[in-house]
Amino acid sequence: MSDIPEPDCLDGAPHPRQTVHLFGHKAAEAVFLEAFNAQRVHHAWLISGPKGVGKATLAWRLARFLLASPETDGGFFAAPTPESLDIPASDPVAHRLLALSEPRLFLLRRPYDEKTERLRGDITVDETRSLRTFLGLSAADGGRRVVIIDSADEMNRSAANGILKLLEEPPAKVTFLIISHQPADLLPTIRSRCRDLRLAPLGPADLSDALTQAGAAIVAGDRDGLAQLAGGSVGEAFRLSHLDGLKLYSTLIRLFSTLPKLDRPLARAVAEAGANRKTPEAFDLTVTLLDALLARTARAAATRALPPEAAKGESALIERLAQIPQAALVWADLAQHLGLRARRGKAVNLDPAALLMDMLLKVDETAAQVVQR
Repeated sequence: MSDIPEPDCLDGAPHPRQTVHLFGHKAAEAVFLEAFNAQRVHHAWLISGPKGVGKATLAWRLARFLLASPETDGGFFAAPTPESLDIPASDPVAHRLLALSEPRLFLLRRPYDEKTERLRGDITVDETRSLRTFLGLSAADGGRRVVIIDSADEMNRSAANGILKLLEEPPAKVTFLIISHQPADLLPTIRSRCRDLRLAPLGPADLSDALTQAGAAIVAGDRDGLAQLAGGSVGEAFRLSHLDGLKLYSTLIRLFSTLPKLDRPLARAVAEAGANRKTPEAFDLTVTLLDALLARTARAAATRALPPEAAKGESALIERLAQIPQAALVWADLAQHLGLRARRGKAVNLDPAALLMDMLLKVDETAAQVVQR
């Protein structure tokens, strides 16, 4: 079982249930703690926000707290009012959650298909039936139970309807912790039955601390650059760090500094590196960073303000590419077009090197229209 991949874990990073500290979301923790101390814990909490900002870590933190905290009637011998969500690592509940052996917890996520030896693409109604069976049983001690859904975005229509029925008639002492990266895409009736805990992107300091906790070796000078390119997402920053994304972004800056007369040899080198079969993640990383650069350029043209520099030379490049206000629409349209082309090309197995080279040439062609020489 240890060889089976977990759908809610980034390659090379610890699983959210193994993460001890949550950085940057004290306000969300305080909201939940206040509700708990007032004995007004809602039966369903929608934990939303961009990917990789700590939603799953918060969900596991809340589950650990709920299952390890004693129930109280507020009487004379009641337990002290908790001041934080911290639970000692030595607590039996903490041990059982790490081992996924806590009987009062149900984790709803994409299942592993034994036949294909791959994770399934979505959460199906079969998994929600298993959840219904779990909820139909009484807790051994009659205490609280927790359901973590990670993530609700991956539920198909039938599964979503199954969850909705459970939220409409929630069992006693059950708390649903529902993770969503795109809450607007969920059924409105699901959203209406949840209390929202929205997490914002992390700042550079919190992002750096979270990366250090995840085991990423961050050079001090890379912290701000990672924060800029990752959009405050620990998950994305970890991926960029793991794949040496800042180095590639610096190469793109150097390449596009030659616009509108693209350095063809360097462009070919970038395209060939992005098509390396030994590193299949390289193609997606190149496309992601290209999109980030175009988006940052479009935003600068629209706002007439340069973003904090993510790599040396970026500010000078963006200033030159965003000289005219019309450039905002031009670069934004190109980013959308190239992103769609990359997805379609990958879907039909086009040569990745040729695809990337074509995308770089499109950038060069566009630059010739907007760069004032």
